[in-house]
Amino acid sequence: MTRRLGVIIVGGIAIAAIVGPWIVPADPSAQDLPNRLQGLSRAHPLGLDELGRDILARLLYGARLSLMVGLTVVSLSATVGITVGALAGYIGGRLDDVIGRLMDILLAFPGILLAIALVAVLGPSVRNVVLALGCIGWVAYARLVRGQVLKIRELEYVQAARALGAPLPRILLRHVVPATLSAVTVQATLGMAGAIIAEASLSFLGLGVQPPAPSWGAMLDAGRSHLFDAPHLTLAPGLAIALVVMGFNFAGDALRDRLDPRAI
Repeated sequence: MTRRLGVIIVGGIAIAAIVGPWIVPADPSAQDLPNRLQGLSRAHPLGLDELGRDILARLLYGARLSLMVGLTVVSLSATVGITVGALAGYIGGRLDDVIGRLMDILLAFPGILLAIALVAVLGPSVRNVVLALGCIGWVAYARLVRGQVLKIRELEYVQAARALGAPLPRILLRHVVPATLSAVTVQATLGMAGAIIAEASLSFLGLGVQPPAPSWGAMLDAGRSHLFDAPHLTLAPGLAIALVVMGFNFAGDALRDRLDPRAI
């Protein structure tokens, strides 16, 4: 049941992010100050925010941003992590020791604090949020791939390729890395949820997307001063974040069960 639910949630959010702005054509930045903080209505199904902007429109445009940041961060982190982890696991020796110590140093600090520090230095923007999260997120992929490669490099077909004189890039790209992709796919699915939460957290703190661009985290920050007189300002983005994170976690669990039946 959770497998289908995860796929349905993720698919629904993706479709809403793509086609939603055409279904709900309201301008997410258009203000209607006389009707600010208006509740749910037929014209505005999720109400208006503190500046009279349509919350549903901002929610849909914010979904685009969250998914874009999540995909970019996961792609960047996976690319760096696979490369570093494969080299460390296959070559071993001093290179493995250096990379291992670097990963231990990064894991010694909470990831969100490192992201906050990096964005504070680079400046608040979507690009810098992606760079900061990517600089931290590669460690999980590198550790995962390194552990997989330590087993794969001892398999007969890899040793045969080495005995035939195949160059290192060919061995890694043709024989070693493809065998790790199932585990990386599961990690990437779960990493999407983490990247979306991290982006929302940074935007909540004012270090992510800058106004007037819509962001779920910024919407939460703007609505916290109206928790009692206009709770819909925080309920809508809060539920959206919870729903999409739950969907990706369910989808990741389903992928893990399907790709590795022994883990059931």
